[in-house]
Amino acid sequence: VAYRLALPPSMSGMHDVFHVSQLRKFIPDSSVTMDLNSIELEPNMTFQPVQFVDRDMRNLRNRSIPMVEVVWEGSPDGKATWELKSKMLKHYSHLF
Repeated sequence: VAYRLALPPSMSGMHDVFHVSQLRKFIPDSSVTMDLNSIELEPNMTFQPVQFVDRDMRNLRNRSIPMVEVVWEGSPDGKATWELKSKMLKHYSHLF
């Protein structure tokens, strides 16, 4: 038995048929929810980087890709993320 999902046009690239053996019961995890009022977003709904805390070279298919670890202003969990150095340099050169 399989189910065909009615997906919105924005998800047209996703396969819309799933076999019953691939489906699992959804069990909500309350530990991953957050208070929406604690999230501080810019008017354009984005976070702004505060500083770069680390640099690294990641290897992908015999290429070295420079990465930077970014701390984001207003991030609810306070965690930093790894981003492409070239992208961050292009948009936030004042932080380098």
